[in-house]
Amino acid sequence: MRSFAVIVAAGSGTRMGRPKQFLPLAGKTVVEWSLKAFLETPEIEGVILVTTPENIKEHSSRLSSERVHLVEGGATRMESVRCGFKEVPEDMDLVAIHDGARPLITPSIIHEVLEEAYESGAAVAAVPVKDTLKKVTNKQLWISGTPVRSSFWMAQTPQCYRREVLAEALQKFSDEKNATDESQLVEKSGHRVKVVAASYENIKITTPEDLVMAESLMEKRMGGQKRTCVGIGYDVHKLVAGRDLWLGGIKINHSKGLLGHSDGDVILHAVGDAILGALGEGEIGMMFPPENPKIKGISSREIVAAVMEKVARKKAIISHVDVNILAEEPKIKPHYAAIRDSVASLLEVSGSSVNIKAKTHEGLDSIGEGRAMACQAVASILIPASLS
Repeated sequence: MRSFAVIVAAGSGTRMGRPKQFLPLAGKTVVEWSLKAFLETPEIEGVILVTTPENIKEHSSRLSSERVHLVEGGATRMESVRCGFKEVPEDMDLVAIHDGARPLITPSIIHEVLEEAYESGAAVAAVPVKDTLKKVTNKQLWISGTPVRSSFWMAQTPQCYRREVLAEALQKFSDEKNATDESQLVEKSGHRVKVVAASYENIKITTPEDLVMAESLMEKRMGGQKRTCVGIGYDVHKLVAGRDLWLGGIKINHSKGLLGHSDGDVILHAVGDAILGALGEGEIGMMFPPENPKIKGISSREIVAAVMEKVARKKAIISHVDVNILAEEPKIKPHYAAIRDSVASLLEVSGSSVNIKAKTHEGLDSIGEGRAMACQAVASILIPASLS
């Protein structure tokens, strides 16, 4: 069965006070955890991530890939579903619709709902209602009835459909903009929808309390209690003519570049050392000795990739990285956003987990005279208590 997913992440987060899909959660953003689960599901060939124009501008360079395509959503959830569905390849057998604010979804649940949809035509992840329900039909809030609880399930996502079933429902009710989920339209179009028992952990982030609960559940999944460790890094290189200037993994247009055995990227070197310091793993000079001729001219991206392998082996989470660039030239401020996004991408964290700032030396010493550039970095990392 060939399957594609549409993850809806275009909400404004009214109850949260800001877009909940891009709030930080255990080292990533909420929507990145949702995205990760779908990309780890073998049946899913690609994902359409539906979000706002502002989020596309800010996050596209980090989130888009061969399997992930970002598109602009609509004013309501159902309009966003339509925007995403239009981008699903026509030769797909199944389409999964998921709320980007459900970060605790798992590949196993996605697989089960897809399988049921392939058999039944339409399937929805759900859990039985645990609390007693009360029917209230008046403004005075008097209870008018107590329904039988065993008949009720709480719908979650993903909601999966054979492509033609969802296409028919969206076309038949093309004017319906306010349905809270697409299964309502599928039901109204005459198709039966099967429930697949999911997990009570598959919560939707709607209020601040939900985020606290999700953080706790995610921490449990990642090995229980974690200890916060902090590391510092520092690097300095000469600025010379005839070299490209690499900062934070991107090339900056300037008449000079940083002299070094590698590409001289002071930001990535300082960040790498800060992370290694927090991990208790020495420094990048131990991993990449400058006297080794085989690594002459190496990209600092490769150095960071090697550092991230150590992060993964320790099952650590990079919580936050603060970078302070010391340079008289060139002006760094115009490049803050690009450097931040590049560093965040290399560290596999959200942009909100990386801070970039710069200071001059007011004309003092080699940095102030434009003959050198330095960088300081501080990394905060969560490490499983059993490994720290």
